[in-house]
Amino acid sequence: MNTEQFVSRHISMNEADKQAMLEKIGVSSVEELISQTIPSSIRLEKDLEISESLSEYEMLNHSKELAAKNTDYTSYIGFGYHNTLLPSAIQRNIFENPSWYTAYTPYQAEIAQGRLEALLNFQTVVCDLTGFALANASLLDESTAAAEAMHMFFNNRTKDQKKAGANKFFVSDLVLPQTVSVLKTKAEGLEIEIVEGDHISHEFDGSYFGVLLQYPGKNGIVLDYTENIVDYKKLDLQVVVACDPMALVKLKSPASMGADCAVGTTQRFGIPLGYGGPHAAFFSCKEDYKRDIPGRIIGVSQDAYGKRALRMALQTREQHIKRERATSNICTAQVLLAVMAGMYAVYHGPKGLNYIADQIHFKANALKGGLKALGYDIVEEPIFDTVKINLNEDEKGRLMRMMLDHKLNLNYFTEGVVSIAINESTTLDKLNYLMASFAQFKDKQTFKLEIKEGYSIPEENLRKDEILTEEVFNKYHTETELMRYIKRLERKDLSLTHSMISLGSCTMKLNAATQMLPLSWENWGAIHPFVPVNQAEGYQEMIRELEKDLAEITGFAGTSLQPNSGAQGEYAGLMVIREYHISRGEGHRNVVLIPQSAHGTNPASAAMAGMKIVVVKNLENGEIDFEDLKAKTEQHSENLSCVMITYPSTYGFFDANIKEITALIHEHGGQVYMDGANMNAQVGYTSPGNIGADVCHLNLHKTFAIPHGGGGPGVGPICVAKHLVPFLPSNANIKIGSKDSIEGISAAPYGSGLILNISYAYIKMLGTSGLKKATEHAILNANYLKEILAEHFPILYSNENGKVAHECIVDFRQFKSLGIEVADVAKRLMDYGFHAPTVSFPVAGTLMIEPTESESKAEIDRFAEALISIKQEIDEIANGEADATNNVLKNAPHTEQVVISDSWDKPYSREKAAYPLEWVRDHKFFASVSRVDEAYGDRNLVCTCEPIEAYM
Repeated sequence: MNTEQFVSRHISMNEADKQAMLEKIGVSSVEELISQTIPSSIRLEKDLEISESLSEYEMLNHSKELAAKNTDYTSYIGFGYHNTLLPSAIQRNIFENPSWYTAYTPYQAEIAQGRLEALLNFQTVVCDLTGFALANASLLDESTAAAEAMHMFFNNRTKDQKKAGANKFFVSDLVLPQTVSVLKTKAEGLEIEIVEGDHISHEFDGSYFGVLLQYPGKNGIVLDYTENIVDYKKLDLQVVVACDPMALVKLKSPASMGADCAVGTTQRFGIPLGYGGPHAAFFSCKEDYKRDIPGRIIGVSQDAYGKRALRMALQTREQHIKRERATSNICTAQVLLAVMAGMYAVYHGPKGLNYIADQIHFKANALKGGLKALGYDIVEEPIFDTVKINLNEDEKGRLMRMMLDHKLNLNYFTEGVVSIAINESTTLDKLNYLMASFAQFKDKQTFKLEIKEGYSIPEENLRKDEILTEEVFNKYHTETELMRYIKRLERKDLSLTHSMISLGSCTMKLNAATQMLPLSWENWGAIHPFVPVNQAEGYQEMIRELEKDLAEITGFAGTSLQPNSGAQGEYAGLMVIREYHISRGEGHRNVVLIPQSAHGTNPASAAMAGMKIVVVKNLENGEIDFEDLKAKTEQHSENLSCVMITYPSTYGFFDANIKEITALIHEHGGQVYMDGANMNAQVGYTSPGNIGADVCHLNLHKTFAIPHGGGGPGVGPICVAKHLVPFLPSNANIKIGSKDSIEGISAAPYGSGLILNISYAYIKMLGTSGLKKATEHAILNANYLKEILAEHFPILYSNENGKVAHECIVDFRQFKSLGIEVADVAKRLMDYGFHAPTVSFPVAGTLMIEPTESESKAEIDRFAEALISIKQEIDEIANGEADATNNVLKNAPHTEQVVISDSWDKPYSREKAAYPLEWVRDHKFFASVSRVDEAYGDRNLVCTCEPIEAYM
C-alpha cells in the first residue's frame, strides 16, 4: 500500500477482498463490472482533467499556503455577520468531533436522542429570545428564513385576501440587502410583488398580505415596532421580524411587539464567520402556523415504556411526504451549527449571555461617545452594537482608504454614511486602535476610551422577562461539566464512528480528518463574506479552482457555489432555467416533467419556482416510461420548461436510453435538469453534460465528502451549460455573476464558504485516478451487497445485466402478511448496531441501501449478516416459533435498561434481544430509548425544554 496516496486511506479495500467480491458478483474485473453497469453510450472518452493527487501532508501544506493569502483585517462590517468567540470546549468536543459531524438527520430517533436533545435546547433558546411558542431546528441562513416566512404568510392569507388576489409583501428599507435579494428570487416563482419602503409612512391597501421588519435595522438603530404592528394588524397583515439573537438578550421580543413570526441567524452564538457560513438560521412563530412552519421541529414524546423520548414532530408537513404540495423544499438544514449555537447558550447560560450582550452594547456606547468627542456627526438614535456616522462622499472615500491602510473594515453606505458594528471579540485594545484611526483622520489627538455600564436604549425597549430559566442553561458552566454533558449526549447517537450508515441516496462516505482540519484555522474561519475580494485571495483561489473542477467533473461550463443545500441547488437551477426562457421571450414555458420516482425535493422545488408539475410514469422494471414521457412532452410542448431526472435513477440503475430522453426534451424547446444526488456513481465515467443535461446540482455533502452533521450543513452547487452561465445567481453586496443573473439564492455570495475547503481537499487528494477509483468501488460494494442479499430477499430493480449502480432496493413487503413492517426491520437493525438504510423510498415497504466506497468488505459482510439474521427471525414468526406480536422485531430496539431490568416478560431471551450474533458483543451499541410513540408526540406537541419546575 502506498501510504502517501490518500486513495488507499479513502477506499477500504485490499486486493484479496476485491477479488472475492468480484467473484461473488460474477465478473472477472472491475472493468467488466463497470461495462455491465454504465451504458457504453454515455461513457466518457477521456479522463477528467483534474490535477495530480496530493498526499495528506501536501494537502495540509497547500491549505496553509492558501489560508495565508486571506489577510487578517479586523472587520466591523456587521450586516448580519459578526466575529465571535467559539468556546474551545465546543470546538474540540463538537465541531472537531466525528461522533457529532458524521451523524445523519435524526429520522431514526431511538439512536439520535443526543443531538435531538441538543436541538431541543436550540429551539428553546430561540423560543425564549423571540417570545414565540414554536421554533424549528434551524434553516439555512437569515435571508432564506425570511423568504420562507413570506411564503408561509402567502399561504395563510385570509379568505378575503385570497379572493382579492392580495400578492404584495412589504419589506422595510431597514432590511439587509442580501435578504431583499433572496426575497425577490422567491417572489418571482410565487408571483409575489416585493414593495420596499419606509415602514412608518408607507400607505397600505388590500393588495398587501405581509410585512418584513429588521430588528435592529441594517443601520443599527433599535426601533420599537409595537404601534406599527398594531396598525398592520388592523389590515390583517402578517408580520415577520428579522432579528439579531444577541440583541434579543437585551431587547423586548418580537412576540411582545405583536409580530407573528421571527427569523434570524444564530451565527453570533459562537459560530465562525467562514466567509459566509455555514451558520444556523432560526424560525419561530405563533402556534397557529404549526402545520405550515418550514423545516424540522424537534418534539417531546415518549417511548413504548412511557419514558421521555424526543423525535422529529409533524413530519407530514415536509417535502419528502407532501412533495409538490409542500409549502417548503427544505431538507438539509444546519444541524451541526444549531447544536453548537445551542451549546453556546448552555455553556454561558442567561447570566453569561447577558454579560456578553452588555459588553457589546457598552463598548458601542463608548465608541459612540468617543467619536462624538472627536467631532464626528453621530446619528443620535438608540443602538445595540452599531455606531453610525455621517460624512460627505469625499470624506467617506478618504476614510475608507485610510482604514484599509490600518487593516480595518467598516461598512460604507451610499450618501456618505459609515457604520461600525461592535462584536463579542472587540477588546478594549481593538476599540482604542479604532479610536486612534478615527482621530488620525481628523488630525486630532486620540484618547483612551472608558467602558461604562448603562444602556442608551429606552427603558421601554428593554426586555423585562427572564430568559433561559430551564435547568440545562443553568447547570453546565464549567468546562468539566460541559464536556461531560456533551459526552453523555454523544453516547446516545449512532454515527459513522460506530458503523456503516448505508442510507440510499445519501452517500455516507468517509469525511477524512485532513479535509476537516483546516476548518478550525483562524485564517479560514475569521473572514467576513463582504470583505473586499483582495482580502480573501486564499478563498478566491480555492473557490475558482473548485468551480473549475466541478465544471470539469459535470461536463459543464460554469458553477455557482451559492446554494446551501441540494434542495436549494434544485431551486437555483430551476430559477436559472426560468430566467433563460424569459430572456428568449418564452416566459410562458412553466411545465416541468418529473418521474414519479423523483426525490421529494424535486416537485417541492419546482412548486417554489412557480412551475406546473406533470408527473411521468415509471415502468414496472423501474425505467422511465418513455412512451408516457413522449406523450406528455408533446402535449405540453409549447409550455415545456424542463424535465427533472435523477441519474442514475432513485431505483438504483442507469437508464440506458437517457440520451433519447434528453434529445426529446430539447426537440420540444425544454431544458434538462439532472438531480445530482446520485453523482457518486458517475464521477470520472460519465457526466451530466455527456448525457445531454443542461444543468445539475451536486450534493457536496454526499459525493464530495462534506459530512452530514446530523442534518446539515450541506452545499448544493449548480453546474450549467454555456448558454445558462449568464443567469447564475448574483449577490447584493459582492459583485458576482452578470447583468442577466438571477437575484440571490443565499445571503452570502459563495454560500457556506468555510466548508468548501472539504470538497476542494477531497478532489485534490484523490486526483483524476482516485476519483474514478472511488466511483468503481461505490459500484463494486453496492453490487457485492446486492448479490449477498438477493439470496434472501427480492431485489427490486437492476439493469438488463442484473447490475445496480451505487445502491440497491431490497423489498420487505412480502412480510406484511406476518404483521412485519419495514419499520420493524429498521428498528431491529439498531440492536445489531446499525442505522437503517433509507426506509420506504422510493418504494414503500423497502430499504434502499448504499454502502459507499469507504466501507470495507468486513463491514459490508457484517451488515449483510445482520439483515440475513433478521430474515431468520421473521421466518421464526412465519413458522410459529416466535409470537406474532411479542417478538424481537416488534419490541425493537431493546435498550440496555430493558435488557438488564429485574423483570423480563418476553418470550425470547435477553441475549437474543441484545446480542443476536456473536460479533455484536464487540460492536454493541444500545439505543437510549425504546421505540418512540410517533402519534403521541404529534398529539401533544412540545418543542422546548421543560421549565425548571419540572425538575423540582
